[in-house]
Amino acid sequence: MRIRGYVIVTLKFRKENNNWTAYCEELGTATFARSLKKAQEKIIEAVELHLNTLEEVGERERFFRDHKIITHSRRPRKNEIKITGPFEPETLASPFIYPLEKEMLNI
Repeated sequence: MRIRGYVIVTLKFRKENNNWTAYCEELGTATFARSLKKAQEKIIEAVELHLNTLEEVGERERFFRDHKIITHSRRPRKNEIKITGPFEPETLASPFIYPLEKEMLNI
């Protein structure tokens, strides 16, 4: 796989009763699990599937443009990534960097 760029999405986690919900802010992808670790694994899998499907059907560029998702030509360093709220109380948030195989026009 030749990496042509990167995209950063925001993953949010929240404990609700006995489950952790996980949500990708930019894609609208969501899942849940009994543990935070499993919720993290499942949301990353769902985000990767979502992004790969957009690429396979030729819709990634349009979707990114419509949802104001920015691509980067190089992998951002941790100190360059800023995620902003507002977030609900007791919500954990973290960035997820995903490598893009095909070049995007807005890199």
